[in-house]
Amino acid sequence: MPITAISREAPVLIAGPTASGKSALAMEIAARDGRVVVNADALQVYNNWRILTARPSLADEAALPHALYGHVAPDQPYSVGHWLREVTPLLAGPVVIVGGTGLNFAALTRGLADIPPTPAAIRAEADARLATLGADRLARELDPETFARIDRNNAARIQRAWEVQRTTGRGLAYWQGLTPPPLLPLARAEALVLAVEPSWLNPRIDRRFDQMIADGALAEVRANQAGWNPSRPAFRAIGAAELIDHLAGRRTLPDAIAAATLASRQYAKRQRTWFRSNMQAWQAVSPP
Repeated sequence: MPITAISREAPVLIAGPTASGKSALAMEIAARDGRVVVNADALQVYNNWRILTARPSLADEAALPHALYGHVAPDQPYSVGHWLREVTPLLAGPVVIVGGTGLNFAALTRGLADIPPTPAAIRAEADARLATLGADRLARELDPETFARIDRNNAARIQRAWEVQRTTGRGLAYWQGLTPPPLLPLARAEALVLAVEPSWLNPRIDRRFDQMIADGALAEVRANQAGWNPSRPAFRAIGAAELIDHLAGRRTLPDAIAAATLASRQYAKRQRTWFRSNMQAWQAVSPP
């Protein structure tokens, strides 16, 4: 789709897998229309990563207004609900919202249930149970309706559902049934999802990770080493665990890079699968 065919008035939403060029497209649209580039990526909100999460560069942020990037401390709780509350006032102005986290877009365009927050003690209990029992066992403790719906390959989603059930006495599926109307129905937005083939995307992923290493990804990971806590969302940047292994002497750098690029490819595959299943109403477009 040429940029000239993209609405100048409606909010523009751009979803796509990692390394697909969605941020470049968002910046092009923002420059054309005077929009704010708004982050919808769950990892780019954290201030302890820039390189490994492919956050916009300082030069990009200086060139155009950006919002919801790098503003959350790694030890600060942050969820889809937090993101939705923060994006709400931004919708009053011209925006292009971009990211690879489908759940944020789903909450924005379909609504999000108002679930009571999880107490710290229950989150700690969930962390411990996940670490000792594993995601499959945790999933089997969910109510039947939630268990039938949940992605059993997503440990973070399973833990979140377990925390909701433990906190409220109700399954996540119950709360989802109380979902209010969406802030931004799809009919009021220009919703685009980048459709890419693995044969095109995978070499880009490999090249981008090599560039991340050249740009100082190892130093960025080293700066996060002292407080490393892989159970927290802020430490789930793709490639971080592999580079931590290298810094700890458990992998050579070439092995760490190979493992990290494989993890990035697998993540992109999960993203593409999610988009195909959940974004049929979005317009599929080729990358810029």
